[in-house]
Amino acid sequence: QVQLVESGGGLVQAGGFLRLSCTASENIFNFNAMGWYRQAPGEQRELVATINKGGDTVYADSVKDRFAVSRNFVRNTVYLQMDSLNPDDTAVYYCNAKVATSTSWGQGTLVTVSS
Repeated sequence: QVQLVESGGGLVQAGGFLRLSCTASENIFNFNAMGWYRQAPGEQRELVATINKGGDTVYADSVKDRFAVSRNFVRNTVYLQMDSLNPDDTAVYYCNAKVATSTSWGQGTLVTVSS
């Protein structure tokens, strides 16, 4: 199974920005899709943004025009640029990879947005 390691979380004030990174243990070029999900305390895990093999992206309505997902094939890394953060964005953010019929998850990175 693919190993995913996230980084970049932390504490930021409302209106600020962060960039999350997720590095895979394998070449991501043939991955069906990679993306980001988040889980706030007491809430279910929800999709934030994904990018598929062809480069098509999907965003949750709540983050459209603020977040951007991208990838670097040389670094085997997918990124989540998060701008104009607000307290509702506070959550543990998980990286996700779909490879053939399997799905892998990272360990999560905490993002806390203070008001």
